Amino acid sequence: MALNKNFLWGGATAANQCEGAYKEGGRGLANVDVIPHGPDRPEVMRGTKKITEIDNSHYFPALKGIDFYHNYKEDIRLFGEMGFKTFRLSIAWSRIFPNGDETEPNEEGLQFYENVFRECQKYGIEPLVTITHFDCPMHLILKYGGWKNRCMIEFYKKLVTTLFTRYKGLVKYWLTFNEINMILHLPFMGAGLIFDQKEDSTSAKYISAHHELVASAWAVRIAHEIDPENKVGCMLAAGEFYPYSPLPEDVWEAKQRDRENLLFIDVQARGYYPNYAIKKYEQMGLDIGITEEDKTILKENTVDFISFSYYSSRCITTQEGVGEATGNAFRGTKNPFLKASEWGWQIDPLGLRITLNSLYDRYQKPLFIVENGLGAKDELVEDGHGSFTVNDDYRIDYLKKHIQAFKQAVEEDGVELWGYTPWGCIDLVSATTGEMSKRYGFIYVDRADDGSGTMKRYKKKSFHWYKKVIASNGEDLQ
Repeated sequence: MALNKNFLWGGATAANQCEGAYKEGGRGLANVDVIPHGPDRPEVMRGTKKITEIDNSHYFPALKGIDFYHNYKEDIRLFGEMGFKTFRLSIAWSRIFPNGDETEPNEEGLQFYENVFRECQKYGIEPLVTITHFDCPMHLILKYGGWKNRCMIEFYKKLVTTLFTRYKGLVKYWLTFNEINMILHLPFMGAGLIFDQKEDSTSAKYISAHHELVASAWAVRIAHEIDPENKVGCMLAAGEFYPYSPLPEDVWEAKQRDRENLLFIDVQARGYYPNYAIKKYEQMGLDIGITEEDKTILKENTVDFISFSYYSSRCITTQEGVGEATGNAFRGTKNPFLKASEWGWQIDPLGLRITLNSLYDRYQKPLFIVENGLGAKDELVEDGHGSFTVNDDYRIDYLKKHIQAFKQAVEEDGVELWGYTPWGCIDLVSATTGEMSKRYGFIYVDRADDGSGTMKRYKKKSFHWYKKVIASNGEDLQ
């Protein structure tokens, strides 16, 4: 079984990492705007250091991003040249409802995204829209406490109703929350959560996640009511946990970590909290405030497909003195059998096949790889034809091996996979580090970590390679 002829090849971005223009078009301030580059970034992302407005003592890279807001026509033209079948992008909530609690949406924001979707249409590109990619209006955080407050469900319902109504016929594929499990690891970036010193932050994360899960189920219901053609998915930061050794305690710890990772997807895909989660909450003495209406809406409105990001597998041990793997939000043990990227992310193409099989076995729903890629320091060089390029063979090698892995999952294992959108198809601001020098794209953007640069776009070697991959539906990977 080869890849479906309608397989959705493309690339992925997020508004807060590429859009910029944070003050233009009536847009309001969001949590992702006030996460600075530099040493304070990790604490701010975790919600343990409070920054709620733009100040003069920090540099905030999301404010300009790569200025997709003013360059979207050129960028989408380049995606069209590569042959994209789909383009994953996200909505900046504060561009539609600047404060989040207005009665009427901001027309300029709605028109901007309509223009983007119509530009995609010109090149036969199907938008894949993440409704909330770590994006929450600051007003909702400061006035209501953000997702800790159940009232957020109503604000989210108004947002999605507005989007599904306005873009009916323009957008068919939707994701409710990006990497919903990130709320447990980077809660301010993931969901705008800020914690007081006396607050039980663990309980607050699970209560907030419950509100997001109910909101997600409402989004599924509203999407199907407005347009039965809509397909709504969930999204998690995926990657199997391997036990470091055959020690039973290591195997059990890996099982526990996988459950933690998949808990919210279990609810979105199955429609109820699994017994292991109920027991966990009982042991924590935690009441997440689930109502009978919540149970009904969750049960009746499961997602149409499961989407996920995959950059690496994870390894875990209960033993002391084993080296730690660094690089992303998921702390773990260094796997001695894997190489790592410049930022410490362990490279494991087979892990993608394993993850695909685990998710498909667990849920029996279509899957969509919506993030995958290699962050690396690229060097812009002359291409011999009066322009510049990046000879990123290392990126081609990474992507080739991961494409081979998911093709095996489809062709040999029978996994149902709808599409593949590598992360940062155009260079953008890194979510975890705030750097521009951690580049993922097929297109180089002339912008440095300090914000300097012309914003000019250049095609990398991988641009031409990926164009060939798409044209051959994944058959030509050379």
